[in-house]
Amino acid sequence: MSELRVLSDAFIPELPGRYNGKVRENYDLADGSRIIIATDRLSAFDIILTSIPFKGQVLTQTARYWFEETADICPNHVLAYPDPNVVIGTRLDILPVEVVVRGYLAGTTSTSILTKYKNGEREMYGITLPDGMRDNEKLPQPIITPTSKAFDGGHDEPLSGEEILAQGLLTAEQWETVSRYALALFARGQKLAAERGLILVDTKYEFGTDKDGRIVLADEIHTPDSSRYWIADSYEDAFASGTRPQSFDKDFVRAWVTERCDPYKDPVPEIPLDLIEQTSKVYIQAYETITGKSFTPDMSGATVLDRIRENLRPYFAK
Repeated sequence: MSELRVLSDAFIPELPGRYNGKVRENYDLADGSRIIIATDRLSAFDIILTSIPFKGQVLTQTARYWFEETADICPNHVLAYPDPNVVIGTRLDILPVEVVVRGYLAGTTSTSILTKYKNGEREMYGITLPDGMRDNEKLPQPIITPTSKAFDGGHDEPLSGEEILAQGLLTAEQWETVSRYALALFARGQKLAAERGLILVDTKYEFGTDKDGRIVLADEIHTPDSSRYWIADSYEDAFASGTRPQSFDKDFVRAWVTERCDPYKDPVPEIPLDLIEQTSKVYIQAYETITGKSFTPDMSGATVLDRIRENLRPYFAK
């Protein structure tokens, strides 16, 4: 895979209001819209590890599939797709609550319900779980496990609905709307994933308000980066044996790094090309399985950035 086909940086000086995130680069236009460019950067351990060919196109196009399949459930921020890596969205005031919906007792992070359950917690996120549950067991019904959204680089903290209201993070009406949207989106996601032989295990949603105060779905939806998927055929045997079901596993990059250093303290070695190519294939496989469509990489332009610059030229004057 040619290095020219990797988008590691998306700096376009003709565009105003640049905000550089870990994976996406944003430009705020005077008309109230935002250009969001998905780079190929792979982030973990609070750093950029490497860039994965076609990752940005996969994420943008996977989210596009889901935005289109759920547009009847709630409004989303999408205005246009001028390039395979780019979405033009309505600029929103992002709500300070990240909404995570979970259908199974799963997860590895400190805020996941499985981690908390194995630490002896039974009451979490305003919900009580029974004793005797096993790793990766299906919940009686999907639950919302919200966290505070740390805008300043801090850590997200678990919240209950009562705490969200008590702290004034959302109004009662906003919380009811966000909860209703999230559960409906997750139900649609699980239904369509099942038709593709997948289990949508859990996912996160971000919502914002537009200039009229309307709640709008933002960021991305049901992508391999924001969601956990299992291969449905692998679930029963894995659950019976106490192992993890098959998934679109990108964690081999993290595992490769942690076997060689402490990424929070040590310099990270250069990621080998074969591992980068393997990860790219996993992202492409995820896109094709989730959407049921073939992935066609856009090879136009001398580089990915050249192609994006040309496609965004109509926005330079804005």
